[in-house]
Amino acid sequence: MLYAIYMKFIVGLGNPEEQYIGTRHNVGRDFLRTFAKKNKFEDFEYDKKVNAQISVGEIGIGKKKEKVTLILPDTYMNKSGASLKKFITSAKKAESMLVIYDELDMGIGSTKIAFNKSNAGHKGIDSVIRAVKTKAFAKMKVGISATTPTGKIKKPKGEEKVVKHVLGKFSPKEQPVIKKIEKHVCGAIEEFVLNGHISAMNGFNHK
Repeated sequence: MLYAIYMKFIVGLGNPEEQYIGTRHNVGRDFLRTFAKKNKFEDFEYDKKVNAQISVGEIGIGKKKEKVTLILPDTYMNKSGASLKKFITSAKKAESMLVIYDELDMGIGSTKIAFNKSNAGHKGIDSVIRAVKTKAFAKMKVGISATTPTGKIKKPKGEEKVVKHVLGKFSPKEQPVIKKIEKHVCGAIEEFVLNGHISAMNGFNHK
């Protein structure tokens, strides 16, 4: 694959083993697979040089068509950045990257795109920032915490409960919400690719 010509990079964070598919911690990775299928990208293939699953394709029509590389690091979450070093080799390339990941501080059904922000305690994003040597890239957070009927976030407390929550699967009640948000995220990726992070932020930040 000629990654160099695929100038937009979309990264889905999560853990690679099959047992983690469908868990809260893997929404970034799972959603990106859905995006690839929806847009008829090439099948993901493992690249040993970068230790990641890679898929390439195009978004758009005619002159408004953009080449895209999708990246699923085959590392655990807190080492995600290692797979990106060969792709993101400059600040300019970092600005062409969108990273999708779970956010414990946001409720299920909410998403937020940010640019040039810190890791806010997320180990996967911390790893990416350290690897690409800049925080100036787009990030899409997907809320995974439960909420009260009034919308207040019910974030789990204590390390044991947090781990159990993020590595657990969405409940049957949560599944319809996640399916809706997955569709929303796929739309946001398309907007980012075609029109940049500002347009994506304006159109797809969702509370």
